[in-house]
Amino acid sequence: MKALPTAPNLVEQVRDAILEEIASGALSPGERIIQEQIAQALGVSRQPVQQALALLRNQGVLQDAPGRGLLVAQIDPDYVQHMYDMRAVIEGLAARRAAELGAERAARQGPALIEAGRKAVAAGSVAKMIAADMKFHEFIYGLSGNPLIAPALDTHLTYTQRVMGEVLIRDETPRDIWDQHEAILKAIAKGDGERAETLVRKHLTLAAGFMVARLRGLAKDAA
Repeated sequence: MKALPTAPNLVEQVRDAILEEIASGALSPGERIIQEQIAQALGVSRQPVQQALALLRNQGVLQDAPGRGLLVAQIDPDYVQHMYDMRAVIEGLAARRAAELGAERAARQGPALIEAGRKAVAAGSVAKMIAADMKFHEFIYGLSGNPLIAPALDTHLTYTQRVMGEVLIRDETPRDIWDQHEAILKAIAKGDGERAETLVRKHLTLAAGFMVARLRGLAKDAA
């Protein structure tokens, strides 16, 4: 970890830094979280670290340790399946509304996100792949014009980053993931809400199948 500058959203920066460490495998499931070490590594006081850890605990990334403190939570494949089921419904709505309200912006700004995603895959950087994926989906939320969508999915996206990291550090990203993203973007840019919704639902259903299968395989290998 590297030191973070002081900023109004310092707690979010600390949370993101800790989450990146977990998603990259630097902090493993079952590993105890040491507040003092994190604060020192990031160059911040203990207060924003405490707040960030509380957020991650509430979002299911961390759990209470025996006695006291926190540790990195194990991933439950059933929970992951339920989460993707929820995302498919809400993000399907977001894509439909994005096509109805944000087609022009999608056509203008979306291709750069697709390019960034493909470059991340080519570079083999798990952190960059996760960041590019999050930015693409958050872009759709913004296009939807519905301010309730992003907050409703915040916890799910945080957990998704954790799941993606757990899988991608041990496996290849699905080869056609950015082809799927590009098809979704094209449907939105054409104003085809029905197709956009269908493609997003299919995309997340396929992602769930891939992630859950890999997680179950990892759990079996560890047993």
